[in-house]
Amino acid sequence: MTSNVCFLNSNNGNGLLAFGGKDILVIEHVHSLTEIGTFISDRPNKYIFLCLSYDLKNGIESLDSKNNDSVCFPDLVFWCPECVFDIKNESLNLLQGVSTAEQYNFAKDFISRSKSPNHKEVKVQFEAQISKDTYLNKVNAIKKHIQRGDIYEVNFCQEYVAKNIEKERVKEFYTNLNGITKAPFSSYFKFADFEVFCGSPERFIKKEGDILTAQPIKGTAKRGNNKSEDLELVDHLKNDPKERAENIMIVDLMRNDLSKIAKKGSVNVDELCEVYTYKTVHQMVSKVSCHLKENLTFIDIIKATFPMGSMTGAPKIRAMELIEEYENFKRGLYSGSIGYISPNGDFDLNVVIRTIIYNSKLKSLSCGVGSAITIKSDAENEYEECGIKVQKILDGISG
Repeated sequence: MTSNVCFLNSNNGNGLLAFGGKDILVIEHVHSLTEIGTFISDRPNKYIFLCLSYDLKNGIESLDSKNNDSVCFPDLVFWCPECVFDIKNESLNLLQGVSTAEQYNFAKDFISRSKSPNHKEVKVQFEAQISKDTYLNKVNAIKKHIQRGDIYEVNFCQEYVAKNIEKERVKEFYTNLNGITKAPFSSYFKFADFEVFCGSPERFIKKEGDILTAQPIKGTAKRGNNKSEDLELVDHLKNDPKERAENIMIVDLMRNDLSKIAKKGSVNVDELCEVYTYKTVHQMVSKVSCHLKENLTFIDIIKATFPMGSMTGAPKIRAMELIEEYENFKRGLYSGSIGYISPNGDFDLNVVIRTIIYNSKLKSLSCGVGSAITIKSDAENEYEECGIKVQKILDGISG
């Protein structure tokens, strides 16, 4: 396989496949976003694919990340690939590069393999990096901050790690995971020592012309065993006061973020607490949009909106400070974003959740899961929710 590959898969027959070329910017620890701007401006009319780690926040705000790092994913990756193919069902359209038989065959082969899960069972032993008792104590400590008025909501996460995993054992992970999740913002990203297997249902932000759209998710329910159960679960999720409160808090945060870069009076909530059904879960999704001010750069937009509120909490900066204090791992790419920038400057970025990150040099796998902690949260229920989420991912990769 070619050294660098990115597959952005909407699971509706459409997607983008990029591969080849060594035109890549990798920064381990970001202190400013200047190099991003230079990389983009030096490559006009090109497709650029990217990974933004959660810890990019340290280059935006006066924050840091000192917790344990299991996979050492860099703070950012920007890559201008040799070839980009647009996928529409069975057809491949070359968007960037010169088509050769070898490149076309690689693309065709990759897409074909991605649609065929390997049902050979893969056994990987993940271990939680925090005990249940410690988790419960930390959730209750966060609730005390909420009670004091320090914070309204914190997205508190934990990490599951598998060690001594040989490269051969992960080769079917993406295909197997995607075969179960069929998520609309699914992605696979491979470069250097890293592979990312992402089954995300969530969009961070999308820019089309002067319109910027965010689609935060807060609120999750399992799928039912039949249509009747599904309808009941959807109704319960849609009318659950706790889930709605979580979602609305993040909508307010996103409205505030967008207002920094929006034309006056243009921020709009297009959808509020709508429930969408995916293959493995029901999710409560809202949609916030705005018309952007003129002459804004990609960096301007990222500085105003990153990290996404659904993975931090509100108010955002205080939430990130508490995340650093109470979590015991460096999130890295988890809670960050994977996506692309088009030649015309439009872009589409996901939220990196339901994801496994692999470092072949360290032979380690990391999987982060979390939930929103509010004053109404029950620590036992939050722990159970994390367990359900991680089990879905592990079931997915196992084939």
